[in-house]
Amino acid sequence: MREEEKDFIGKDGLLYCGVCKEPKEAFLPKEIRFGHFDRHPSMCACMREEVAKEESRARKMEHHNTMERLKSRRFQNRNMLNWRFENDNGMNEKIELAKTYVEKWESVKEKNLGLFLWGSVGTGKSYMAGCIANALLDKEVSVHMTNFAKILNDLQAKYDGRNEYINYLCGFQLLIIDDLGVERGTEYGLEQLYNVVDSRYRTRKPFIVTTNLTLKEIKNTIDLSYKRIYDRVLEM
Repeated sequence: MREEEKDFIGKDGLLYCGVCKEPKEAFLPKEIRFGHFDRHPSMCACMREEVAKEESRARKMEHHNTMERLKSRRFQNRNMLNWRFENDNGMNEKIELAKTYVEKWESVKEKNLGLFLWGSVGTGKSYMAGCIANALLDKEVSVHMTNFAKILNDLQAKYDGRNEYINYLCGFQLLIIDDLGVERGTEYGLEQLYNVVDSRYRTRKPFIVTTNLTLKEIKNTIDLSYKRIYDRVLEM
């Protein structure tokens, strides 16, 4: 350390930082001084800068840990981690709608606004939903993207823990269910799927659904088990 950078005692008797020249001590109020105990440590500019850097490092580490935890839960298919707005090929004209959904997330969440994305195979519905998921997860919003077939399989495998599993799905700030209508289940299984949708509906948390079915097919289905599910989804 250079001589001019060494700490020194100022004219007021306090210890000063040799680098930033700010005091590293401050006098106690007169009414609480006791004998020689008349001062307390104080942070100079150098110390404040170091504390700020350490807090920044801690925040970055916390953000990293949060992102790793969320990533481990977000998708069934790890390839979906690359479904991001910056990787979009520009072919889907509706992608701007998805970006707006993310940009206005706080309002979306408050108003419980979901999205229902329908269209034929290859129109980019799942990719768009994945882009929304990744963008929100970057903001540390908890998101889970799955499909009804996976949910049905999980429910059947968790016979004694169905309620806990449903509560797990309802715990995410955003739930995305991909490919509505491709699942094939028993009447009992479809009843359980309805319970998932209905429970999510009652939490008043946003819900995004994609499907290859047309809106007409969904509205005019004659299968009562599916109709209950579809009607509830449309209400969301």
